[in-house]
Amino acid sequence: MPKRVLTGRVVSDKMDKTVTVLVERRVMHPLYKKFIRRSKKYAAHDEGNVCAMGDLVRIEECPPISKRKAWLVTARNGEPVGAAAEAQGA
Repeated sequence: MPKRVLTGRVVSDKMDKTVTVLVERRVMHPLYKKFIRRSKKYAAHDEGNVCAMGDLVRIEECPPISKRKAWLVTARNGEPVGAAAEAQGA
């Protein structure tokens, strides 16, 4: 089964090696057929503390790192980050 990949915006970087990512999706209302924005926040692992508030990041599902954290930041503003950058550079 492939890992889920989501794109969102960093809304908090106050924690050490962790960022909060807000992911928005558009859903059609079943009765009124209007598109509604739904959002959810994910805690993602940022090993190098490189992400800042407002950054557009791509997060990938991974084995649980802590109670709330099971996502890993793989790209920041379109550039690979952390292990993804090392794998691409090698």
